[in-house]
Amino acid sequence: MYTETAVFDLLLPGDSQSLKQKRSYLRPIIAMLKKFEVSVAEVGFHDLHGRAQIGVAVVAPDTAQARAVIDTCENQVAGRPEIELLSVKRRLYGDDD
Repeated sequence: MYTETAVFDLLLPGDSQSLKQKRSYLRPIIAMLKKFEVSVAEVGFHDLHGRAQIGVAVVAPDTAQARAVIDTCENQVAGRPEIELLSVKRRLYGDDD
């Protein structure tokens, strides 16, 4: 069994002047990621209006499947025209960890 995690560092549009507006950008992204059967949540920059961190985790029977799911999630987030994906931190955990 393998678990892969990723943290997406996002830059939100300049019109995101309140936490309510920030949530309006994050809510559809989180809903879209849940369709890939991953655990997903906002994990950082809670008080910043223009930035967000979203954490994603998946459990899979092999490394290839875990990586494929996180790759798909990363591609979907990067393809969102309303946000900018600044960085992605990924980590794979195996039975030995």
